[in-house]
Amino acid sequence: MTSITVIGAGAWGTTLAALLARKGETVRLWVREPEVAAGINRDHENRFLPAITLPASLRAVTDMAEAADGAALLVLAVPSRWMRSTCAALNGQLRTVPPLVTVTKGLEIETGKRMSEVILEEIPRLPAIAALSGPNLALEIAQGQPAATVIAGSDSRLTADAQELFMTPLFRPYTSADIVGVEMCGAVKNVIAIGMGICEGMGYGDNAKAALLTRAVAEIGRLTQHMGGQAETVAGLSGVGDLMATCFSPLSRNHRVGLALGRGQDAAGALGDSGQVAEGVPTTDAVIRLARRLAVEMPICEQVYAILFDHQPPANAVATLMTRERRMEKLAG
Repeated sequence: MTSITVIGAGAWGTTLAALLARKGETVRLWVREPEVAAGINRDHENRFLPAITLPASLRAVTDMAEAADGAALLVLAVPSRWMRSTCAALNGQLRTVPPLVTVTKGLEIETGKRMSEVILEEIPRLPAIAALSGPNLALEIAQGQPAATVIAGSDSRLTADAQELFMTPLFRPYTSADIVGVEMCGAVKNVIAIGMGICEGMGYGDNAKAALLTRAVAEIGRLTQHMGGQAETVAGLSGVGDLMATCFSPLSRNHRVGLALGRGQDAAGALGDSGQVAEGVPTTDAVIRLARRLAVEMPICEQVYAILFDHQPPANAVATLMTRERRMEKLAG
């Protein structure tokens, strides 16, 4: 790769842009906010990724045509709710269309579509697309802590090229052909992380957390396999691995939202005004719409939805889960 464009300058997009720039790649980072772009170019800092000094070679731009011009690879890191509109705007600026890697974890609310599906509808000329997902808390990776991830797609050349591109001594990508499973796991685990935060905020102990985590794997597996993903993916880095990181780390925005809800704040108060996106909130809406449409049972996600959107007290949600019909345990049941 000779020129890489990262679209989206939140913590994750900025982290990946910096990782690639430190490897010597020419990287342009498209930024929505002019003041954020100025801070990156002038001070080598981004307020969405505090206390991290960015490479001097990383260049932020606010003009999408300038960002897209001549790129050999596109990396999309915009929030799921803005993915379709961003891709529609990007498509109009692309004279030639390079391969693309999406790193966004979420589903489109109205349609339940995965990010790669949304992208392909808006940029149909794409030669290849892949999804990068895993236990990837942005700040830890930006700090140079060891981490692993999965790059999934049907084009083996793109996944292999992207694996080499993102590989560093402290960041290890694996490849997969199961883009459906990787994207579904990456989306649904954010909903569960809110639930885990609620559990912790209510003061529950390790027994409750272990039960929630284990039954969450069953829910993720049911929906993922119904959509065509593989059980092995659910058990891997982009499934259980990402679920564990997001559920238990104080760096997880979704976990923090749940923690506030469990301590008695309403949804508006829990979301706060940090300017950062907790993908699990819109994804909860998308997951429940999709699960109901497909008649897939997802009781934990249903109760997270009830707390977020129906203003149900968390204690009522716990009672509902604990008094469900008795049944035999099975991974996908």
